[in-house]
Amino acid sequence: MDVAALKRHCRSLPGSVEQRYADPANILTYAVGGKRFAYFKTSEPERWRFSFKVAPERFLELTDQPGIKPARWLGIHRWITVVDVASVPTTELKALVAWSYGYAWDRLTRRQRAAILADDAPTG
Repeated sequence: MDVAALKRHCRSLPGSVEQRYADPANILTYAVGGKRFAYFKTSEPERWRFSFKVAPERFLELTDQPGIKPARWLGIHRWITVVDVASVPTTELKALVAWSYGYAWDRLTRRQRAAILADDAPTG
C-alpha cells in the first residue's frame, strides 16, 4: 500500500476527519470524534512516515521489526512509526489501523458514536 492509498483508507473510516497542521507540527492527522488514531509526518526528513497506536501486546513485537520504531514523543503511549508504509503488507497495515481506529472509537461517548453513525448513514 502506498501513501495515497493509505490516506484514502484512513479517510474512508466512519466519522474520520483529516486535518493538516503546519509549522511547527507538520503533521496530517486522522481522528474520529476528536480522538486521533493516525498521522503522517509532512516535513523532511521524516516526510510520509506514518504513526498510529497499537495494542500493548503488539508494541514490542512491532518495534523489533526493521523500519518500525516507537513514535517520537508518543512512543510511551504505545504509538509506533512506520518509516515506509510500502514495506508493510497491506492487510497487516489495514488491521493495525483498524485497531487504532477502534481504540479511539471505544473512547467516544455513546452520543458521539450515534451522531457519527447517523451522519454516515445513507440518505434517500
